[in-house]
Amino acid sequence: MCNQARRWSRNESLVPVKPTGQSAVFGRRKEPHTVIIARGNEIRHFTIRPWLAAFIGSALAAIAIGYLLATSYLVLRDDLIGATAARQARMQQAYEDRISALRAQVDRITSRQLLDQQLMETKVSELLARQTQLSERHGRLGPILERAENEVGDVPAATPKPDGNPEITGSLSQAPTYSVASLSAGDTRPFSLWSTRSDPLDGETAADRADKLFVSINASLKAIENQQLSRITTLADSAYKNADAIAQALEAAGLPVDSELGKSDVGGPLVPLDPSMVFDSKVKELDEALDTLDEVKKEARKLPLTNPAPGHTVTSPFGVRTDPLLGTAALHTGMDFRAPIGMPAKVTAAGVVTRAGWAGGYGRMVEVDHGNGFATRYGHLSEIDVSVGQKLAAGDVIGKTGSSGRSTGPHLHYEVRHDGEAVDPLRFLTVGKKVAQYL
Repeated sequence: MCNQARRWSRNESLVPVKPTGQSAVFGRRKEPHTVIIARGNEIRHFTIRPWLAAFIGSALAAIAIGYLLATSYLVLRDDLIGATAARQARMQQAYEDRISALRAQVDRITSRQLLDQQLMETKVSELLARQTQLSERHGRLGPILERAENEVGDVPAATPKPDGNPEITGSLSQAPTYSVASLSAGDTRPFSLWSTRSDPLDGETAADRADKLFVSINASLKAIENQQLSRITTLADSAYKNADAIAQALEAAGLPVDSELGKSDVGGPLVPLDPSMVFDSKVKELDEALDTLDEVKKEARKLPLTNPAPGHTVTSPFGVRTDPLLGTAALHTGMDFRAPIGMPAKVTAAGVVTRAGWAGGYGRMVEVDHGNGFATRYGHLSEIDVSVGQKLAAGDVIGKTGSSGRSTGPHLHYEVRHDGEAVDPLRFLTVGKKVAQYL
């Protein structure tokens, strides 16, 4: 029996043992399963309790359920990852679209800044060119205005430039300056930084303010240019008027004057003048007017037009009179001016002394040749201070008054002669009084 059991155990490794008995109480008793493990001569057995079997089954079920859940998660995770990736792709596309829109906006802003910069550079270049032009004009106007003031005299200034443009200051005799010295063709930083910014109050951009500034400066520069042209035109007109007034006064008195002075026989088709040449044309016109006035003045200054004894009474005019010594009618060839002994006698025009000494009834007499056949004589002097051949300027002292020669009292005898013939000095004095303001 024992050997049979051993043989059986060698042939079977696991043999379940069936219960041998039954519980008599409450029916059949459920015995636990026993597991016998035989290996060679070794036999092992395990008793499996119901709760352990339930635990093992539950563990196996949990593992199976976990595996299923993990498998399901892995399967569903791909869908979740795909949805997340798609959402991220959409967000990335939206960001890229936004970045592209911002780049386009930046490009537009940059383009506008470049255009504003180019426009500002162009305007600044124009202003600098006009500043250079005005500076050059100032250099040309300085001498000619000084000459015009000397020749024409004080002429009312042209209409001043309008107020409200404090950026520019200047006049015809002073080079204009304005507050764009910090703006140069290469300095555009303020405008490139501000061109896209607006004033929160009125929405005005810096570019708009710059445009208004340029318009204001241009208007002021234009006003200065117009003032210059107006001043030049006024001076030219005044020069021509003065020359005409002198010439007309001389002609009315029958005194010689070049009738062709300032006149010319010209003609030709009318060709519109380039605005850039207006200034040069006006300056040339002023030069010609001043030359004309200067020539007329030179002609007038050659004539004895000034009063030899200003402020002194004429005691005997030119013409027929009763001789003071004989009491008979006689021709008085000059004018007598009451003057005390020793008063300086002055020549009435530039010339050269031709006689200086005793001359019969003239007493001590000086004769001055003024050219063009005109000469003046100064008689009854108490002293002679010039010599023959001496050149004199208008107003130079030739001697002192007295009562030498055929005279009844101290006075100055003054004669004007043309080609050796005595003429009425009053005619010259009248013309001189008229043209004195122009000479």
